[in-house]
Amino acid sequence: MLPWKLYESRADVMIKETCFGVMVSGEREVVDLLLSNVRKLDPYGIFIKERGFAPGEPYRCRATRRGGARPGFHNLETEDKILPHIASALKSLDRGEIPGQKKQKKKLDIDKFKEIIKGTEVQQ
Repeated sequence: MLPWKLYESRADVMIKETCFGVMVSGEREVVDLLLSNVRKLDPYGIFIKERGFAPGEPYRCRATRRGGARPGFHNLETEDKILPHIASALKSLDRGEIPGQKKQKKKLDIDKFKEIIKGTEVQQ
């Protein structure tokens, strides 16, 4: 749905669909306006990240590096997995839900640890 909305806008931008979403390139003002309008469709589910390198950059381009995953691909893969959690947290914050303080676990007392070790030695 998102790529179609971008295409329908007929904005003077270049749109490229990828396995992780859509890349939009063009004049900053045009891209910013387009993305702010499209983001209204799903404010918690559309995430925007600026590209670090221009398309065709030799350092990033697989053709010049003889294939393989692009640098940063595995980071994108990891980020993609946590985005639903971030979306859920943003929704909760907008509803006014404040997360409670996380309980701090006490460190194991050294004497108790020694007892545990002695107990396992006897059982073996």
